[in-house]
Amino acid sequence: MAEDASRPGEKRHPERKLELHTIFVKVEIIRSYYYCPATHTGRFPLDEALGLVQSFSPALVRLAARAAAREGYEAASEDLAELAHIQIEGRQIHRLVNDVAPQVSVALKEGPIEDPEPIPVVYVEVDGTGVPMVGEELKGRPGKQADGTSKTREVKLGCVFTQTREDPETGLPLRDPNSTSYVGSFENSQQFGGRIRHEALRRGVGRAGKVVLVGDGAAWIWELARQNFPEAIEILDFYHVLERLHDLCLELYPPPSCWASRMEERWKEMLKKDQVDQVIAAAHRRLDELGDSKDRKLEKQIAYFENHRSRMRYQTYRKQGRFYGSGVVEAGCKAVIGQRLKESGMFWSEPGATSILQLRCVLKGHRWDECWNRINFCELFTHQTAA
Repeated sequence: MAEDASRPGEKRHPERKLELHTIFVKVEIIRSYYYCPATHTGRFPLDEALGLVQSFSPALVRLAARAAAREGYEAASEDLAELAHIQIEGRQIHRLVNDVAPQVSVALKEGPIEDPEPIPVVYVEVDGTGVPMVGEELKGRPGKQADGTSKTREVKLGCVFTQTREDPETGLPLRDPNSTSYVGSFENSQQFGGRIRHEALRRGVGRAGKVVLVGDGAAWIWELARQNFPEAIEILDFYHVLERLHDLCLELYPPPSCWASRMEERWKEMLKKDQVDQVIAAAHRRLDELGDSKDRKLEKQIAYFENHRSRMRYQTYRKQGRFYGSGVVEAGCKAVIGQRLKESGMFWSEPGATSILQLRCVLKGHRWDECWNRINFCELFTHQTAA
């Protein structure tokens, strides 16, 4: 066959056998082997042409990777044995996942631009969540433990989804079904910003009528927005605001006063009516009433509302038919990351966690067939072109 030919500098060696694992049976194949003394590398052209990973067929690798994306390696091994009579050890699935994950990551990033039709609204949401890591990954990293150390590292997750309609009865925005795609990594915020921007461009942010970025109060999120989505409508997640409001009211009206809950409810309704400036003014008046007892902690809590006032026009957002909660990415942190990477007793290396994270983004972002088909097509196309 055309692929079975030497390249410059290569020498052909005796043929070698391989026990090939497929989704049906194990078969023995005999393939030519070529070795290049100058680069100290060898290859089996037939393995390349067939798209083998180690001694496993592409179909079996894909099936094993999907099982591993859904549950732990040993559980994946047991399910493959029970459901498909495929015998493959958990540690072998682990190795296969680590081998193929880089290709999956490329396919996830370099997917085709979707339908060029205009999109009314594209949403971008980003967040972070901690993943338990092995000790080597945590050396020198500060954390929230009593001794100042950390048990986790932050994984950043971003999602992009579209909105083309509203509920005809309530007028509330409706997320388009199966429109949410995900990207995630251990990168710093600047690197991750480029990643989520790339995904947004793939999803059609350039032809969107409106771009909306929703996030919590983390400073890195808004710096990411400034650098990568300067034209976006920025919205501070309403439910994070309510948590801050609750804490502020308790500090301004400490027990045994019964005014904390009353003011919390009153100010909540004011925030829903775009009256954030009035809430800030009222909080400052109460702070002045406390006199000498006021402290910088309270001033910082009020400053949170001052710094984000332009992102807290919730009545305006509702009238425009916009989402103003970051529930999609928060749910993604649980569904994409938590359900697989934060199970009891799990501790990860960065490469291992990254491999599973890429598979989870593909699976939960409804891109499994697309990405895997692209991997296999690219393999065949590469070898045909080389020949």
